[in-house]
Amino acid sequence: MTIIEWRGRYLLDRGLRSLSAEDDMNSNKLATATLIFASVASLPGTGNAQTLEKIASSNQITVSYREAAVPFSYALSPTRAVGFSVDLTDAIIDDVRAKLKKPNLKVVRIPVTGQNRIPMLVDGTYDLECGSTTNTAARGKDVSFAISHFYTGTRLLAKTSSKIKNYADLAGKTVVAPAGSTNEKVVRKYSTDNNLNLQFISGKDYAESLQIVEEDRAAALALDDVLLFGLRANSKAPSSLEVVGDTLQVEPYGCMLRKDDPAFKKLVDGTIARLMKSGEFARLYAKWFESPIPPKGVVLGMPMSKQLKANLKAMSDKPEF
Repeated sequence: MTIIEWRGRYLLDRGLRSLSAEDDMNSNKLATATLIFASVASLPGTGNAQTLEKIASSNQITVSYREAAVPFSYALSPTRAVGFSVDLTDAIIDDVRAKLKKPNLKVVRIPVTGQNRIPMLVDGTYDLECGSTTNTAARGKDVSFAISHFYTGTRLLAKTSSKIKNYADLAGKTVVAPAGSTNEKVVRKYSTDNNLNLQFISGKDYAESLQIVEEDRAAALALDDVLLFGLRANSKAPSSLEVVGDTLQVEPYGCMLRKDDPAFKKLVDGTIARLMKSGEFARLYAKWFESPIPPKGVVLGMPMSKQLKANLKAMSDKPEF
């Protein structure tokens, strides 16, 4: 299956969605949609496009990576990416080799961004994304997600000397969050619902938000917990800060693959399930979240969340929202 055929399938899907969404389509739009349909229908094998067949026929699997999503996927050089999600990807590739009986299967790795990762997967440019992508119901309309391999959510970073352990300890105090973040909205709502009377400061970015806490202009920083652990590990005095509070707005991360491809999803889910059952998943987690990681040997010191521990048994691929 060629990339052109995959793109044709994507255009057809989008064209049909547009038709169903507009009952009063004018003649020009109808003509355009009809042309798309006719062009795609002429492509060989488009209706049976499946990832394992595509890989087998080309003897190549193309996977994506993120260039700065520490510790999930990040580039150490222009040609080498490492991380927790990269290790998961490599395990999946090994299982694809075994399934297709192709020990010399070629592997191509391409970088993706938050903006292009979904369209490039859908149009066939690459075959699998394991990174730090949140599994949402909205994204589930375009792609499928494997068993969740991480859970993140809004928590707090505070000074250890502040004795702040949870949101109730912040009553009447000031919280900082990056400008425009969902974290501020979540904590504002929590404050209103629980009559905490919190005050808020907006930091222009992560670094400034951390500095505001370090300078005691705010009692805590509200942000995704994995980012908080990274900020703490790279701060001037990591031991003076701690990540605290219950997790709000839990978001699951999952490897992403094309929709309506049960054979490939079964393989990807099977790999992750095997790793979880064997204990290899927990070992990989400890390697990237609780041990020194390249290039500077920083330790995030982030223990496995209760949600992720539960999913080692539940093995859910469901979105949280």
